[in-house]
Amino acid sequence: MNNMRNSLLFLLIVLCTICNTYSQSKRNVTNIHVLTSDSVSLFVNKAGKGTPCIFVHGGPGAWSKSFEEMRGSVVEQKLTMYYFDQRGCGRSASPANNDYSPERMVEDIETIRKQTGENKVYLIAHSFGGILALKYAEEHPEHVKGLIMLNATLYVDNSLLNQIAFINKTLGSHIVAPGDSVLQAFIEAKKQLRKADLEYKILSNNKAAVDKLDSVDNSEQRNNSFAQHVFAMPIYWGDLTKETIKVKVPVLVITGTKDNNIGPEHYKLFKFPNQQVKVIEGGHILYYEKNKEFAEAVFNFVK
Repeated sequence: MNNMRNSLLFLLIVLCTICNTYSQSKRNVTNIHVLTSDSVSLFVNKAGKGTPCIFVHGGPGAWSKSFEEMRGSVVEQKLTMYYFDQRGCGRSASPANNDYSPERMVEDIETIRKQTGENKVYLIAHSFGGILALKYAEEHPEHVKGLIMLNATLYVDNSLLNQIAFINKTLGSHIVAPGDSVLQAFIEAKKQLRKADLEYKILSNNKAAVDKLDSVDNSEQRNNSFAQHVFAMPIYWGDLTKETIKVKVPVLVITGTKDNNIGPEHYKLFKFPNQQVKVIEGGHILYYEKNKEFAEAVFNFVK
């Protein structure tokens, strides 16, 4: 009887593995060549079915690969997804003149929309990507069906202060940010957390999830030009939550109770007139940590 039970269990595991492999292989991914007006080649993958949606990754200076490969692609069941790497990021090229202004980044999103022939799109914006999505919605509301702000920041200094406070609480340290020295205090705090081998806790209590993210992020060489320039661009660090009141399109805010990267209560600063909020028990990579809850929230919003 035990041998039969073990055989059945083995067969079930094999079948589940085959089904999962088949499910992954069914993704029909098309790489699209997008060239901006200032001759920057943008990496764009298209996959899925349904209403078009552009994924705006965070960082600043990250890429779309981690979201696409770490279960974020679940949204393709209801959305035609465009995963793109921002200029100076990931697999995209860098501008010759180092133009990483918000206006230029917004124009890149608009270029993708135009060149793919889409009229109205959703935007899923993760982390720092929330800033670019907000700016796009302000500039092109007629082409935005809705915003999905996923673990998004709209006030970077506020999020950095949250990280410093979390690190102080975790380590029992007393790092402070005097005056306008938030960035320097943040760098020192992260250094101390790294020494304690607890840096993963900024993103998630689930170390395996962060290890998976690191594995994907280190899977190939990435362009990091934007990341090198953005810290000298104060326009990105101001309080953009004050601008949310002007954005009239439907907004879904998805936030994690343990997102110590952005701040678990950062979303309370958002004042979108037409917003709904989904709070999920988890950290900064909810699309992977709590994939089912993430997908349900998105599907309920776009239906």
